[in-house]
Amino acid sequence: MPGNMSASFLSVSDRGTLEALSRITYCNPFLRERQELEKEILGGDYRNPDTSSRDLRSFSTNLDRLHEVALHHAEKARISFYQVQGRVAPAEFHIYQDVVLFALFSSNREPFLEFIRKAYTRGSADRACSFYKEFEVEHARYFPLRPNAPEPDYEAPHIFAMFFQIRRAFHHIFEFIIGASPGANRLRARVWQSIFTHDMARYQRVLYDRMGDIVTSITGPSGSGKELVARAIGLSRFVPFDPDRLHFKEDFLNSFIPVNLSALTETLLESELFGHRKGSFTGALQDRKGYLETCGEFGTILLDEITETRPDIQVKLLRVLQTSQFQRLGDTRSLPFRGKFMAASNCDLAEEMREGRFREDFYYRLCADRVVTLALREILQEDPDELHNLVLYIAGKFAGADEAVGITDEACQWIRGNLGLQYAWPGNFRELEQCVRNIMVHGEYLPENTQAAMPRDKLLSSALGVGSLTAEHFLREYISSVYETTQNYNETARLLELDRRTVKKYVDLADDQADSAS
Repeated sequence: MPGNMSASFLSVSDRGTLEALSRITYCNPFLRERQELEKEILGGDYRNPDTSSRDLRSFSTNLDRLHEVALHHAEKARISFYQVQGRVAPAEFHIYQDVVLFALFSSNREPFLEFIRKAYTRGSADRACSFYKEFEVEHARYFPLRPNAPEPDYEAPHIFAMFFQIRRAFHHIFEFIIGASPGANRLRARVWQSIFTHDMARYQRVLYDRMGDIVTSITGPSGSGKELVARAIGLSRFVPFDPDRLHFKEDFLNSFIPVNLSALTETLLESELFGHRKGSFTGALQDRKGYLETCGEFGTILLDEITETRPDIQVKLLRVLQTSQFQRLGDTRSLPFRGKFMAASNCDLAEEMREGRFREDFYYRLCADRVVTLALREILQEDPDELHNLVLYIAGKFAGADEAVGITDEACQWIRGNLGLQYAWPGNFRELEQCVRNIMVHGEYLPENTQAAMPRDKLLSSALGVGSLTAEHFLREYISSVYETTQNYNETARLLELDRRTVKKYVDLADDQADSAS
């Protein structure tokens, strides 16, 4: 064979399976495409997920079989690769490379998961990752030679760090986004894209260390899990691996910093974020580093309730986003910010911007990556059976697996019989959790908003027939009734084609009336 000629080393009969394995390596695991590729690879050995159990602790019922297939084809291709001394076409090498990566990741799923679990138990991931040595040996077996084409960084430490990120993403998405409904799965797919983008192969090539430049904004109703989504993303960022120390270069458990902007006074907010110099304001007795300074290169700061910030704070944050630099209060020296920003709000940021309550230039720095969490009522309308799954998860957290089933049956029966499936759940998942706790303690759940909403519904129904309310009183009750469902002034205004201020006025009037009546 001439020295510079490339050779085909992949079996023609295996080509279809190899190409499918190549595609599944970079496939979003929460999209239907993943399921279709599993069917293509496994054929008659494919097993449909057991949706009746609604158990999402196992990512797929086909993982073990996929691993066996990938390992078989990777080993077969490795032998052929040796025989042609690495003189292969780049396209064939890419397929081989992907199949090997899939097999290696599958081999290390459980060691990585054990590492993550122990990190949470100890409260730190700053420890040696000893199984890297075995991984390095296996990596060298499959990649002893390179084709004559420029390749991105596929060295063992980088691939090991990529695998660790993927395993953390699986773990955190399953841990923080519960439920088996189509809506929950769509949210998982969206979060996966916020971590790896929609093109995971491109992410692996060039974007893995640049995602900190992209701000992620998370919007959705209060109590719908925005901070949990933020944690899933922030705790799953890429962290390089140091093969000499056998340590990752940052402890991922310390990399996420949530800041509730509405809970801080103006001075304290600036001090917490930017830090301050001694004497910069009353009570500043010494220099202090802020979150922007303590956040590492692989860290993430969540700015919760971002619409609560004053315009001047928005300007300062905008400057940080544009320049990646900031100054402590009372200091003229610029310091670098190397981490990632995330922002969360229960308001529609675009609507806030259009209404003039949120700076337009600031908004356009926040909208590169948007995630919207779902209201609980939306999930239950799409899949009523999801109630059982969510209650079971909640009950298991505070009562344990043995008692969870009995509590779940009791709670679901009470909810269906007393609140009904059409209940709006204005507090979303947070309210459902308290509902289950109330039923476990008292055998019932009597939320204030339910007590107010039920008479209001009856009042409106009867008034339509007999005209027992003035127009002003009826309008107040009707607007408040819609607001109880949406829990959002902007959404209520949109539905009723009213100004947001009008909606707020009538809701406040209804609240005042209720307070005076009590």
